[in-house]
Amino acid sequence: MSEDSVTIEVNGTPMQARKGQMLIEVTDANDIYVPRFCYHKKLTVAANCRMCLVEVEKAPKPLPACATPVADGMKVFTRSQLALDAQKSVMEFLLINHPLDCPICDQGGECELQDLAMGYGRDVSRYSEGKRVVKDKNIGPLVQTEMTRCIHCTRCVRFGDEIAGLRELGATGRGEHMEIGTYVEKTMTSELSGNVIDICPVGALTNKPFRYSARTWEMVQRPTIAPHDSVGSNMDLHVKGHTVKRVVPAENEAVNEVWLADRDRYSCEGLQSPDRLQAPMIKQHGEWHEVDWEVALEQVHDRLQAVIDRDGADELAGLAAPWATLEELYLFQKWLRGLGSANIDHRLRQHDFRDDDVAPAFPWLGESLVDLEHVDAALLVGAYPRKEQPLINHRLRKAALGGAAIMAVNPAAYAQNFEFAETCVVAPSQMAQTLAAVAAALVEQGAVAGDALRGLINNVSVDDQHRRLAEALRRADNATVLLGVQAQAHPEFATLRALAGEIATLTGARLGYLGESANSSGAWLAGVLPQRGPLMGTTPGPGLDARAMFEQPRRAYCLFNLEPERDCWNGREVIRALTQADCVVAFSAYDSASLREYADVILPLALYAETAGSYVNVEGRLQSFNGAVAPPGQARPGWKILRVLGNRFDLADFDYDSAEQVRAELADAITSLRPGNHHWQLPGSLPQAAAGSLERVTRMPTNSLDPLVRHAPALQQTVDVADGHAHMHPDTAARLGLAAGAHVRLQNDGGSVELPLALDDSLAPGCVLIHATHPDAIELGGWFGNLEAGGR
Repeated sequence: MSEDSVTIEVNGTPMQARKGQMLIEVTDANDIYVPRFCYHKKLTVAANCRMCLVEVEKAPKPLPACATPVADGMKVFTRSQLALDAQKSVMEFLLINHPLDCPICDQGGECELQDLAMGYGRDVSRYSEGKRVVKDKNIGPLVQTEMTRCIHCTRCVRFGDEIAGLRELGATGRGEHMEIGTYVEKTMTSELSGNVIDICPVGALTNKPFRYSARTWEMVQRPTIAPHDSVGSNMDLHVKGHTVKRVVPAENEAVNEVWLADRDRYSCEGLQSPDRLQAPMIKQHGEWHEVDWEVALEQVHDRLQAVIDRDGADELAGLAAPWATLEELYLFQKWLRGLGSANIDHRLRQHDFRDDDVAPAFPWLGESLVDLEHVDAALLVGAYPRKEQPLINHRLRKAALGGAAIMAVNPAAYAQNFEFAETCVVAPSQMAQTLAAVAAALVEQGAVAGDALRGLINNVSVDDQHRRLAEALRRADNATVLLGVQAQAHPEFATLRALAGEIATLTGARLGYLGESANSSGAWLAGVLPQRGPLMGTTPGPGLDARAMFEQPRRAYCLFNLEPERDCWNGREVIRALTQADCVVAFSAYDSASLREYADVILPLALYAETAGSYVNVEGRLQSFNGAVAPPGQARPGWKILRVLGNRFDLADFDYDSAEQVRAELADAITSLRPGNHHWQLPGSLPQAAAGSLERVTRMPTNSLDPLVRHAPALQQTVDVADGHAHMHPDTAARLGLAAGAHVRLQNDGGSVELPLALDDSLAPGCVLIHATHPDAIELGGWFGNLEAGGR
């Protein structure tokens, strides 16, 4: 027997246990059930419900299994008369104040208290006094409270403190006067707040949008994959009839553990949006008409073929969203390439494509998600994982709590849920200079750099913060450098990538990417790129990238599952090009006034819960799912629409009967592919900021990421949406003569808007942050650049 293990006996059966392990962990591992309320395997031990009392030989009284460490030779009895009497007594006390409202409680049918009361409760209450009543708290649009039902297990309090990193809920009072609340009346703002619903063992915290809409026994459960960020969280859809009623996490320790981001949990509301397209539509003489699929597909064929015959296939361009399924993306590029066009891209929010020739097979994390928990140091460049990839941030937070140095180079000191070791807050134009300074500090400290890097950093100014960043990375045995969403949207992305790569090389760290969307990695592998085909296959010649196809407007566009004015780097330029085109075909799940302005044919598209498909997450993990409900009206899965279009154009190899057949052409290669992120091109010089200019910073709010979340009403009531304000550092506002509450007019050479001012001392001086997707943000064009400002 190992020195780290002990032998105990439970109900007469010998068992091996790890020294220091709690009894409840041993019984769970050996399928011996011990009732519990406050214990949760992902949270610290509280031992305040006492439901897990068990008999331990020679102990003077029953002991809580969740808080009793094992000892060699210990004898435990979980079903003895003493243990059962103790558990039944605890249950009687818990039910003293609990309301008898199971018939109207959303937790009914899946309530831990209800289940255990059947086994450990009495059939008649001996309590005749009045029950306590606790006033409900309004804690936001996502979580419903019924605090009279609370049994004070404190799981929600510990979750906020230990997992979410924000102690938004806490306990006040003592005994039966204890209440769980927010101390002061406020909304929960954590991007993981919905997880308190799953861990609450009673009906005190429930799903507010789902409230009173279905009973648990009326629904069936269907597994699926989260369709938003690049984590690929596993989750289950709860379906009643033909409607997805709610979403809950499915356990997968390698991906999302047992947690789920709010965006993934509540976006299912967008499936039932009144804006969902129900039938194909065509525009004739400026008027929109609903038609059947036969007519719509004939129109697509005739209109695109007319452009190709008249102007050539190079006048056709296609943009596909990186949240589309792998099968849809693969057929989209196969269809367009079959028509003769290589103007294909999915990188909607990228502006700098200079280093496409040396880009990896797909931008991946560089390690597994689990490995992030074990890093000693991490440098985030243009990244805000707390809001962009909440469960990646959760892994980094665990590393930080274990002593890792998490550092960042960002245009703002974004609000975090754990302490960063260092944060360099610099304007976008200074981000490359900052990385060059870190590289220079590494050379100062003895790292050996190549001639190209030495020439680039020769005259860079290095300060103490740069040296601390360099030292932390250099001393770490296990370090990573991660390029985030804002870095990938940066006008100098190629430079940032090269410098981040050099820093990683000088320190022995890994270089990785934090993908923004569910299939940001899969779109590369599917070949939705102008310079390469599926699985890095060669193509006859490079086409136009997402930026070039609007700067050099095409005669025809095909748009797959995106709202281009909101989802592209320069919405103003996109709208200009689309409205001038001869033909725009939109595969869209939603109708909108702007779509009707520039589109000529709209094909109603099924969303993730309505189609079979696959996503490839940021670590290269291929995960597939099946549809759970039928799409509304005449909407159809994208892979089916594209298959039929391939047949309409008489293209070869478009005879697919299922999504699985499409997937089979890629799946084996994807699962074995692990790209290297170690190729880049150093520039000849570093970019210089325009003197005295006001620099725009753009951030995509968590709940504005894609059309589905933008059509989910509860998510749109949260704080994580585009607010339409111009955010400035107080010093910047003072320099411009602006006070809090004023309106500021922002303009560049193409547009002008007036926005209310919001002061934000986390921003780099000289910058103005405007959230993406807001209509006024679209008027200002590109996500980064110089602006002029004036007050009103």
